Amino acid sequence: MATRALSVSSLASTALASLPRPRRPSPSPPLLRLLGPRFRASSLSTAAAAAPDDEDGVDTVEQLLHPRPPAGSRGRIDRLMKLQRRADGDAVPGPAGPGGRRRWFPYLDAFRPAAGGAELSSGEVIEVLEPHILEARRDRIRRAVGNRSYAVCLVVEGLSDFGNVSAAFRSADALGVQSVHVISCDSSKRYRDNRHVSMGAEKWLDIEIWNSPAECFSALKKRGYRIATTYLGTDSVCVYDMDWSQPTAIVVGNELRGISDDALELSDLHCSVPMKGMVDSFNVSVAAGILMHHAVCDRVSRLGHHGDLLPEENRILIAEFYLRHRESTATIVHEYAKRKAENFMARL
Repeated sequence: MATRALSVSSLASTALASLPRPRRPSPSPPLLRLLGPRFRASSLSTAAAAAPDDEDGVDTVEQLLHPRPPAGSRGRIDRLMKLQRRADGDAVPGPAGPGGRRRWFPYLDAFRPAAGGAELSSGEVIEVLEPHILEARRDRIRRAVGNRSYAVCLVVEGLSDFGNVSAAFRSADALGVQSVHVISCDSSKRYRDNRHVSMGAEKWLDIEIWNSPAECFSALKKRGYRIATTYLGTDSVCVYDMDWSQPTAIVVGNELRGISDDALELSDLHCSVPMKGMVDSFNVSVAAGILMHHAVCDRVSRLGHHGDLLPEENRILIAEFYLRHRESTATIVHEYAKRKAENFMARL
């Protein structure tokens, strides 16, 4: 199957596969979808709490997406996304984009403190936090948000090297692709010494984890995306001939096996990157970077820009970034929400 996934299989991984691998800890329970619009109680926090003590020093995909809990609070993993999420079936406001597809935006204009307190709007979050963030940092956040888009999202399926996952995250952040999806059925895979590869990009992305291509693709199609899997076949479309102004999910597959049969059958189209040399494949993270870069360039040439958030969406995402800035900012907002609720009750 590796020969058919032209743009995503890795020659280097073939050599590495023959080397002896370190023993892995016993698999933890199947990783449930997290961070999505219908956040369930059995999320990452449940999986972390059930992890054996001897896994504290082992990085997993869970710890990739969340900071290691402070001493004395083992098992506590906060959700990365702070504002309230829109459900997949909810109508997205605003006009339809190119191709008649309505643009997806995942956030509602609401912050609900987990420990109680009044609900806050994104404007209130920004007003409360701006005095606590350096001006240079605020400007950088605003520039980054201004170049963000949900029109193109990245899906990585079944990757075995989390260094590749990290590199793909870093490329997505650098190119303004805000939404990233990981299809993984094994939550116990090691993720060692690769955080320097992502450079902290995962902190600023909307990352969702899924158990299967069917689960992931179903949600993405409800959000208005067409699914484009990287695959070399007679029906494959050259990425340079695609119209990337339409909402599109780019799917790259496993380093050795490429895209799974399930993903191929459920996708809307197959695409490939032309190869001009003697080798017949790119490294998967390189392929993901090429695809996203071309998608952004194509959108700029057709639309004049890649970032396409409406003014309200821009404000909401700035508030989300402020909340992610550091742990102390979330604490400040929680305290403000608590005082707001107390003042409201006092007036009754």
